[in-house]
Amino acid sequence: MGKIVLTAFVTLDGVIQAPGLRDEDRDGGFELGGWTQRYADPIVDQQTTESVLGADALLLGRRTYQLFASYWPGADPADPRTAKLNSQPKYVISRTLQAAAWNNSTVLDGHDLVEQVSRLKERYNEISVWGSSRLIPVLQREALIDQFVLLTYPIVAGGGKRLFTSDTPLGLQLTHTTTSASGVIISTYHRTEPQSELVI
Repeated sequence: MGKIVLTAFVTLDGVIQAPGLRDEDRDGGFELGGWTQRYADPIVDQQTTESVLGADALLLGRRTYQLFASYWPGADPADPRTAKLNSQPKYVISRTLQAAAWNNSTVLDGHDLVEQVSRLKERYNEISVWGSSRLIPVLQREALIDQFVLLTYPIVAGGGKRLFTSDTPLGLQLTHTTTSASGVIISTYHRTEPQSELVI
């Protein structure tokens, strides 16, 4: 059985909305789009590259898929992520998207998400998830995310779409952490069984 790895850009208060571009996602009147840009750093670049290159397939929600599909086909070919993302199998969960034109893409309607994603985990060793703020809570609730790579930025957004929104308890084990020169904390967690009660 393969694993699903979520790589997420997160503020200190848990917001994941519009990390890369100002107009990426203005839902709810969000005005801080592009908040990762001032913290560009070689260590951050190295981690994102490793996350992309380590995956056998990509699983995305519709909005993130369309954002990726509008950028990566014409991205710098010298960037090792470009060839990988354009060639690897891509799966988009959407009940409204009728076709996915980006190379090697398949639309999944999400009608039976657990079964569909479980089949993908049987087929691939590592499936990568990025963005996809509506898809992530569903994957969390169904215990389908096996590993979290969180890049936590030294900024407080004060509001916006958050990484952890489900009432479902989630146990995590920290397996690696490092800090970039720009102050981004990069931490890798594996999902564990949550503690049923607090032990003092």
